[in-house]
Amino acid sequence: MKEEHEFFATGELAWVDTTDGISERVLSRDPDGTLTRLARWAPGTLSGEEIIRHEYVEEVYLLEGELTDLTLEQTFRPGDYACRPPGMPHGPYRTETGCTMLEIRYSAR
Repeated sequence: MKEEHEFFATGELAWVDTTDGISERVLSRDPDGTLTRLARWAPGTLSGEEIIRHEYVEEVYLLEGELTDLTLEQTFRPGDYACRPPGMPHGPYRTETGCTMLEIRYSAR
């Protein structure tokens, strides 16, 4: 189970680089992989060349910028939301302008 947190100023959390062009502010995390974070993609970031699948549920809410799904050839903007059950194919993604999203990951069990 994730740690207990009352409201706190997330702006005080440092942005931590995770992969090429992507940084995160982890809001809460559990050792089992459960995660709530803000993810920031720098302009020009590409998620890779392969379609993405994972073993957890992923919910994503786009807060700022734009994100293009290269398979669907569709661009998503602030206010767009995705809920992906385990194994759902998605991506790869690219952002020309950069973007910030709220991402929540948890087990389907």
